[in-house]
Amino acid sequence: MTDTPRLPEGYEISTDPARIDAGRVHRWLSTDAYWAMGRSREKQDLAIEGSLNFGVYDTLSGEQVAYARVITDRATFAWLCDVYVDPSVRGKGVGTALVAAVRDELRPCGLKRIMLATHDAHGVYAKLGFGPLERPDQWMVLVSE
Repeated sequence: MTDTPRLPEGYEISTDPARIDAGRVHRWLSTDAYWAMGRSREKQDLAIEGSLNFGVYDTLSGEQVAYARVITDRATFAWLCDVYVDPSVRGKGVGTALVAAVRDELRPCGLKRIMLATHDAHGVYAKLGFGPLERPDQWMVLVSE
């Protein structure tokens, strides 16, 4: 088991969906996240509605500074996606602590797999126990245009 990184002082994590700043999350993802560029607000709102959401908040201002969501049946499988940290707080350990909180929240479910895809953050996820697929030849994808 890997250690659980702590959030920097002055930040807190919540899974309360009422706290999600959906407009901010949409702006972050649709304009600055390579995997979600151009995603519509309607599509993002549906994604939030159908997911387990994690927000990181500045404890003084209440402002949301990071986001992640998980699609899961809470029994066998989860997909971690839309992990985003505002540029103003990057490099402080917020993202690592956020992903650790997701991992730890899901641990009691006894999931066989928590999957994710990343283009450039392999090191962050590896520190938390994630690794490459053991048998990528067994996985397939159906991509829609």
